[in-house]
Amino acid sequence: MKGLERKNNIFFHQSCEISDASNIGEGTVIWNNSQIRGNSKIGVNCTISKNVYIDKGVIVGDNVKIQNGVSLYGGIVVEDNVFIGPHSVYTNDIQPRAFNDQWQLTETLIRKGCSIGANATVVCGNVIGAYAMVAAGSVITNDVAPHSLVMGNPARLIGVVCTLGHKMEQVNKFDEQVLFKCDKC
Repeated sequence: MKGLERKNNIFFHQSCEISDASNIGEGTVIWNNSQIRGNSKIGVNCTISKNVYIDKGVIVGDNVKIQNGVSLYGGIVVEDNVFIGPHSVYTNDIQPRAFNDQWQLTETLIRKGCSIGANATVVCGNVIGAYAMVAAGSVITNDVAPHSLVMGNPARLIGVVCTLGHKMEQVNKFDEQVLFKCDKC
């Protein structure tokens, strides 16, 4: 790949800052001006785009795509096959103060296969469920159920998506257990 160096089957741009104490899986590509801190773990075949910051202790699964301008701070766990949209924001302190030296880290879990749109904000302490989809610009203030499609500020459920991300339609009556079908899958 043009402009990238290779070390132990990891590809990285020369402008990156990668701690020797980080653990990065084979086939991962790290682009311009990204910083990977020590004690972080990044899985195999990930794409870490331009200007990404991964803090110490962050765990990123396999086949994850992190787009430009994303900062993942300590306490965040990203499972396999997740898409993280450009300039989305993640917090790790529920009561931030510049002068509080006794703050407590609040964890966030981003489950497998979900997608988070551009400029979305994920407030710490929440779980984004497996295969959920968070629309661009949404603000996550509560847990998101698996396969949910959420949007808005605060984010609200607007639909259900299949594993591939297509919006599904309810195929039974409202008084029964909810059953959804994807017309495309």
